Amino acid sequence: MKCPHCDKEIPGITCPECQESIPEESSYCLYCGADLHTTSTEEDTTTSAGDADSIDFEDRISCSDGNCIGIIINGKCNICGRHYKGKKK
Repeated sequence: MKCPHCDKEIPGITCPECQESIPEESSYCLYCGADLHTTSTEEDTTTSAGDADSIDFEDRISCSDGNCIGIIINGKCNICGRHYKGKKK
């Protein structure tokens, strides 16, 4: 898989749902939206569910990247990994 901006080779995997090539570090498929954590082992699914239980949705902070839907957990976005540099409300 190549970066559309710089043509650098990006390590990729195949989505188990739609068979498209996506970046190796993806949490979700870029094409069909499949949650790649739920298609892994049962242990990984349990860990992901435990992480969701520990999120306080009342005090969540959205990712500062306008194109990302993630939230800030432990100082960085849970989707894109961008570090949060702002102050909490």
